Parts: sequence; structure tokens; C-alpha cells
Amino acid sequence: MSEKTLTRMDLSEAVFREVGLSRNDSSQLVESVLAHMSDALVEGEQVKISSFGTFSVRDKAARVGRNPKTGEEVPINPRRVLTFRPSHQMKDRVVAGNKR
Repeated sequence: MSEKTLTRMDLSEAVFREVGLSRNDSSQLVESVLAHMSDALVEGEQVKISSFGTFSVRDKAARVGRNPKTGEEVPINPRRVLTFRPSHQMKDRVVAGNKR
């Protein structure tokens, strides 16, 4: 597998090439979309992107964990975690990419 990472700059550059906005406007557009997504998640809303997937925040209860090295029990505090469920189309695309 490739070690390449898609960054904000890559997304901005893609908007610049595909849409034709200036580089500055493309960067602002990407930042605005990411900010809207982040704000919605912080408020507890789901972010659903058709043909891509759904981002959501889930509350996890407190529990007792175990240190695998020592076997000592350790309390794990309740927390909120970000989850992502890919759409069926995204899963299919990833599987098709594996067949190359």
C-alpha cells in the first residue's frame, strides 16, 4: 500500500484545478467545509456525505481496562469518540482498488 497522505493542501489544489477558483479561494472553501463538518460533530450532529460515508460522535461509558503488560486494572474515563461508517459505494470502491 502507498504511504501517501491526502492533506488539506491536496484538497485545495484539487478544487483549484477542477473548479477553477483561485488558490486562495480554493483553500478558504476547503477550510470552510471542514469547519462546518467539525462544528456539526462537536454539536453532536451526524455528518453524512452521500456515496462517501457518515461521521458521528458516540459517547462511551466509563469502564475498567487492563494494562496488558502488568495485568493491573486501570479505570478508563467516559469519553466521546468520533466514528466513521463508509457507504456501500465507498466500500465497493476500496474493494475494487484491492484487486489491482
